[in-house]
Amino acid sequence: MARWQKRPNGSNWGDFGENDQIGRLNLITPEKILAAAAEIKTGERFCLSLPLDLPGGNLLNPRRHPPKISPTVRSGDRPNMNYNLSQDDPNMIDVICDDLVVLHTQYSSQWDSLAHVGQEFDADGDGQAEIVYYNGYRGGEHIQGPEDEGGPRALALGIENMAAAGVQGRGVMIDLEGEFGRAQTLVGYDELMRVMEKDNVTVEEGDMVCLHTGFAQMIMEMNGNPDKDKLHGSCAALNGRDGKLLNWITDSGLSLLIADNYAVEAHPSVPGQGSCAFLPIHEHCLFKLGIHLGELWYLTPLNNWLKANKRSRFMLTAPPIRLPGAVGSPANPVATV
Repeated sequence: MARWQKRPNGSNWGDFGENDQIGRLNLITPEKILAAAAEIKTGERFCLSLPLDLPGGNLLNPRRHPPKISPTVRSGDRPNMNYNLSQDDPNMIDVICDDLVVLHTQYSSQWDSLAHVGQEFDADGDGQAEIVYYNGYRGGEHIQGPEDEGGPRALALGIENMAAAGVQGRGVMIDLEGEFGRAQTLVGYDELMRVMEKDNVTVEEGDMVCLHTGFAQMIMEMNGNPDKDKLHGSCAALNGRDGKLLNWITDSGLSLLIADNYAVEAHPSVPGQGSCAFLPIHEHCLFKLGIHLGELWYLTPLNNWLKANKRSRFMLTAPPIRLPGAVGSPANPVATV
């Protein structure tokens, strides 16, 4: 039996195959990779990840906490940190360190997998809504919760599918901070087009779009001691209730949507009418179109270099960790110019 009989309005379910799990990453063809490589002019590189212990604390999201690093242990609960192996064998002179990390995968610079956001939607056409995700994968069956045997785990749409696809292509920078500063600003289609026209930015099919707002730079300046009011009251974010903006995301053919702010879109979004998605761009991208979202990337140094050199395009290599079953992943992207 097919996973769905009808698909959400405006979605692309099935367009890349009934079992597709990477969505619009399919648009990054070998030809697009070659075009991205042609953007390399100097060979300079930029790390686009925050240190993964930032922003610090849990003021940005109370459910997400900084990573905790601990040593592994040897017999007798002896920690493997500056551990002299001569304690085990007097003929050994080596000293060893070995650690483990407890990590919230979406605490800092991150990727959202397509299993991150789904919806209650009547995919069977029987008048009864069920929990479904991109391309009709089902909650409880394909994306398992703690109450499901073998869960919690994404058996489909997990982040490992994105990693295996090899996330590499042409990045395109749109500098929202250059237009709006760090004032809390809701950016819809008209505002976005104004910035792109002013800076001569063009987005083509398969491009990975990066939105620079200055938010991650502000986090860096806080140095692990974040200011709650600034975290929740600064910088630009997309207006997910703007239908023209959602249509542009669809029509532009962008493959990935990335920002240096908390959620790409305003969080919480402006009020909607009737039943509506809490985060409409997450719904539109992750649930309907199969567009992975990147959040809290550190874009300012790259953005400054691009502006100084009158450029907006670059080569971007940005795979997540290949962790089967995870619904998100830290990101350590590299831009090459």
